[in-house]
Amino acid sequence: MNDFTTRIIHAGIDRDPLTGASSIPVYHATTFHQKDPTDIGEYDYSRSGNPTRHALEKAIAELEGGVAGYAFSTGMAATSSVLLLFQPGDHIILSEDIYGGTFRVINTIFARWGLESSFVDTSNPENIIKAIKSNTRALFIESPSNPLLRITDLRSVLDIAKERKLISIIDATFTTPFLQRPLELGFDIVVHSATKFINGHCDVLAGLVVAKDRDIASRLKFVQNAFGAVLSAQDSWLVLRGLKTLGVRLKAQQETATDLARRFHENHDVSKVYYPGLVDHPGHEVHMAQSAGGGAILSLEFSSEELAEEVLRHLELPLLAVSLGGVETIVTYPVTMSHAAMPPAERALRGITGKLIRISVGLESADDIYADFCRALEKAKTKIAARCSHFYQI
Repeated sequence: MNDFTTRIIHAGIDRDPLTGASSIPVYHATTFHQKDPTDIGEYDYSRSGNPTRHALEKAIAELEGGVAGYAFSTGMAATSSVLLLFQPGDHIILSEDIYGGTFRVINTIFARWGLESSFVDTSNPENIIKAIKSNTRALFIESPSNPLLRITDLRSVLDIAKERKLISIIDATFTTPFLQRPLELGFDIVVHSATKFINGHCDVLAGLVVAKDRDIASRLKFVQNAFGAVLSAQDSWLVLRGLKTLGVRLKAQQETATDLARRFHENHDVSKVYYPGLVDHPGHEVHMAQSAGGGAILSLEFSSEELAEEVLRHLELPLLAVSLGGVETIVTYPVTMSHAAMPPAERALRGITGKLIRISVGLESADDIYADFCRALEKAKTKIAARCSHFYQI
């Protein structure tokens, strides 16, 4: 199977081995009968292993090119379980422009636990090298990052990690294996919030982790079983169902996102467009050399916080919500949503201001999405003008 869309549909266990059913059954069982007390079978207790979850884990491992995959109850459960590979006193380096939930768990729970961390601009490899200490154990990267879509050269990161014998970790939620397969480049661990594009329907919380080698896979399996933040059988089935259409969904969403990015780039009411598919996006060439496209996420910056907020109030078609990756377009206001957990000073340092909005492009028509934004812009400008006029009259 050369076409990745075909591979997505048939990855892992694509039919029930017992009946031939096209849909893997949902095994709601928590425990499994053993034929011999001295010879425990593959499944004994669903926290340790479940046939439905196993089908999903096998599928994502195959698509990523790893030796094993693990499914967790949320994306943050997946990230936190990966962080449990380390111990108090260890140090890790992370991309500074990273998901707010990851920033929060690192700076609260894991900081109190004794895990040290440094957040740096990983788009410049020299920043990574400067941040390495004697107790540094891992590099944790996002590329494109959330929400400014900054690009990190993954090959440069791998060169540093291999030279210093560091574990390389990447959150690939934005790209999914359809657009980017970091393990094939040499990364040790890839993390996904499968809540997003992999499931694609905004109806389940899930996280996935894939390991490149057996040693790390074994350690992750231990954490998954001991910590217990596993994905339920029902939710595993939902993610499996969503995964089968990932290729066609993301291909269409990416085409629309590219179209919208170009239109917004020409719109004088938009101060800046962040989208890796635009040739003038910083790191565009690097991104296109390590990914199969610009993806379906773009961010817009307006001239003022007031304009951004008014535009969001007047949009009708998209959801104004947290999360991303659904079939419907979702617009997020990072300062109060995705990055609300990040202190204002830290947000400002990264360029995440009240002027910024993030768009997860859905399957609607590009014309309809853009027309709705244009209507919202006109209403927003009219309202702001009326507000200013009233102020000066007073």
